[in-house]
Amino acid sequence: MIATRPEHRPGIPLAFAALLGCAAPFGAAASAYGVYAETRAAPTDATGIEEIFVTARRRVENQQDVPIPMTVIGGDVLDDTRTYSALRLTQLAPTFNYISSNPRNTNYTIRGLGASFGLANDGLEPGVGFYIDQVYHARPAVASFDLLDVERVEILRGPQGTLFGKNTTAGALNITTRAPTFDPEARFELSGGQDGYQQGKAMVSGALIDDVLAGRLSAAATQRDGQLRNVTNGNEDNAQDQVAVRGQLLYDATTDVKVRLSADYNRNDAKCCTQVYVTTGSTLKPAAQQFPALAAAAGYAPPSTDPYDRKSDVDSRLQARSELGGASATVDWDLGSTTLTSVTAWRYWNWDPANDRDFIALPIQTVSKNPDQQDQYSQEIRLASNGDNTVDWVTGLYAFTQKLEARPAAEYGANATRWLLTPLTLPANLLDGYRSDADGKITTDSYAAFAQVTWKITDRLELTPGVRYTYEKKDGRYNQTVSGGLDTTDPVLIARKLSVQRPQTYAADFDDSSTSGQINVAYTLTDAVLTYATYSIGYKSGGINMAGIPNDAANNPALSKAVVDPEHVTNYEVGLKSQFLDERITANLAAFYTDVKDYQANVVDNGPGALRGYLANVDKVRVKGVELDATAKVTEGFTTYARVAFNSGEYVSFENGPCPLERIGTATASCDLSGKDLPGLSKWTVSTGGQYQHTLQLFGHNGNLFIGAEGSYRSSFYADASDSIYMKVDAYSLLNLRAGFRADNGFEVSVWSNNVTDENYMLLEQPQPGNSGLVVGVPGDPRMSGLTVRYQYN
Repeated sequence: MIATRPEHRPGIPLAFAALLGCAAPFGAAASAYGVYAETRAAPTDATGIEEIFVTARRRVENQQDVPIPMTVIGGDVLDDTRTYSALRLTQLAPTFNYISSNPRNTNYTIRGLGASFGLANDGLEPGVGFYIDQVYHARPAVASFDLLDVERVEILRGPQGTLFGKNTTAGALNITTRAPTFDPEARFELSGGQDGYQQGKAMVSGALIDDVLAGRLSAAATQRDGQLRNVTNGNEDNAQDQVAVRGQLLYDATTDVKVRLSADYNRNDAKCCTQVYVTTGSTLKPAAQQFPALAAAAGYAPPSTDPYDRKSDVDSRLQARSELGGASATVDWDLGSTTLTSVTAWRYWNWDPANDRDFIALPIQTVSKNPDQQDQYSQEIRLASNGDNTVDWVTGLYAFTQKLEARPAAEYGANATRWLLTPLTLPANLLDGYRSDADGKITTDSYAAFAQVTWKITDRLELTPGVRYTYEKKDGRYNQTVSGGLDTTDPVLIARKLSVQRPQTYAADFDDSSTSGQINVAYTLTDAVLTYATYSIGYKSGGINMAGIPNDAANNPALSKAVVDPEHVTNYEVGLKSQFLDERITANLAAFYTDVKDYQANVVDNGPGALRGYLANVDKVRVKGVELDATAKVTEGFTTYARVAFNSGEYVSFENGPCPLERIGTATASCDLSGKDLPGLSKWTVSTGGQYQHTLQLFGHNGNLFIGAEGSYRSSFYADASDSIYMKVDAYSLLNLRAGFRADNGFEVSVWSNNVTDENYMLLEQPQPGNSGLVVGVPGDPRMSGLTVRYQYN
């Protein structure tokens, strides 16, 4: 008998927050990381927390004056905490979640919203806008690359449908990289740790032509051995191998015009990505068609039934080669009372994978890949008022075009027939060598006009309405052919082959327009307390199913299923931003209530033809919650923070959802998931920590000794869209520690340890294709310790 899920080892209790002096009972919202998080920061006074300046409203403002719920993490904090990826970002920002099985199948959400849960579909875009230096990135794979030379990350929560309007129904990640400087700067960093971890970073910046032209060159490389030991071929699977380079030029010859040019190249070429045995779930299929019997008949046993043994046994090649790059030009022209801004950009993404889709050492699905090539172009023009006026405003135009081509392929092996088909009397070689090859192309054109006004009605009362009009057109075509397998004329056998993969050709297009925006009211109770309320509506563009659709009763593609309707979001928000005790403490609170109509998700067709899963719209989804962010400067050398969020999300109405594994029978059927929890959303998330530093002389050098800690907690969540009891990720806590010496001459050395307690936890769980009952997943990283050496000149 194959073992079921191993017992989860409990993590650090929430009480560790109290040890850092920062326990808090509610959820996380705005504010920065603390006194040592400089993102264009300036001291408010000798004792208070430094001010944090952001561009959430497309102008530079003190974060505490912006009536928007946000989390801001400065570049120095990213460096100190070694947060160089979106996955690590989740430990600092509780409302942000990142789930990925490979770069293409990457989901990132804010408050549980923003991505259709399950396999990626090229015809859809995320609902969390990902912006780097004001440029929107359409493909979620961008989040799988390392962050490079970042000045700050702003996580804006809730619909941002006015100024960040391209698909921001859930919020936006607004990332600003460090700009070229005329004063010379240099930074070099080397890190090494367990499991062959190596990371190098370098940056140089300075004037190329005095007072006219400055340049900046940044580069980073990260390598780490695989976290899974493959007992079939001896490889170490799920490794890291990334390289990133960015070059920038800043033209600043006049006081009126500034031009910033940027080009970057990013490459990920790791032996990745697979998953390991997690548990075996019972389905409604006959016992002979469930995993224990199927494995026994094939003489197969997993290398381990404990996922934390980190043993894989896939027998097909793994590859996760991904390239991302592009160029942009940003022009700011000061016209006196207004500033004209132009942002022109081109981006590309190439994805060339190889996977073992059955996740075990049997030839079930021997080939599974979906290579993609994407190009996008965007142009934004904004005109904004300058100065502190009674009425401040910004207006603009936006254009975006994207071309995406995919060539998915799948092939099946000698064990596929028994594993995937019934009855068991079918010829064993029916699917051996059976193959599908497809080609999908989709083009997106999007245009928008937007305006936002901030009217200071009184010294304390401020009204900010905003509106955005978007027109979008998409054209897609999909063609799939099949070949191989048993050569037969038996219509029954042919039908069984076609139930796995079938030829299909269709084309679809649509155009749509929508109005989104907000109205925000802010009132300053005192100089240190700001309250606000926001009503906003968001719009996420529709899509075209680019992975096949159901057939109708005549066995033709059901074209009515090809198009996925847009999402429409209604959000209500109230919040408070405050500072007290001589600005030593910042405490920001937000509460929200969000309804999503026509939520985009994987559904199951109940029409007259063959049943299959595909992307469509859920009638309604609802999320609500409370978030608190607190930062305290306890002493001149000790700063601590706590961010906590409580979120509750559910499918309000989802009648044709996919059935959970425990309700899967011999025939595919849909299940009513209305009232079930929204997947990927933890009810409680916590991020807490702090840093203490003390001035001293060490080995003849003046500087600061520092000790830091970051703790995070995430309660359990469902890892698949059906809320299966077998795919519920257990709650877990993580603790990272670091200590070092930062000398006044620019040298720094530190030791660090991530996941100090060696907590066992899962990042992702999913059923094996074919619903045998096997559940596979990706375990989180074990404890890893290392050393970092830096030198900074400025």
